Amino acid sequence: MKNLGNLMKQASQMQAKMGEMQEKLQEMEVGGAAGGGMLQITLNGKFEVKTVKIDKALANPEDVEVLEDLIVAAFNDAKVKVEAAMQEEMGKLTGGLNLPPGFKLPF
Repeated sequence: MKNLGNLMKQASQMQAKMGEMQEKLQEMEVGGAAGGGMLQITLNGKFEVKTVKIDKALANPEDVEVLEDLIVAAFNDAKVKVEAAMQEEMGKLTGGLNLPPGFKLPF
């Protein structure tokens, strides 16, 4: 029974750390870029767009499709970086446990 108590205590500690990690990730801001940095997007840890910066050279009303493609590319670049940061933080929390694919914490 003593082991069960320790297990519950560890689960409670992990849950508290998970909450702290989620708060930290929500405050994180990560930038993505496209077009050689001419278009930049900043996302937070909730994948919300915080800023968009567009070089004036891209503002061509005759070629809107290029601008649209660059926005998508910059967003996807930032999204990949946010996901990588989340994986890194999760690795710190789980102590390097190799969790099976699709396994989500908290339980």
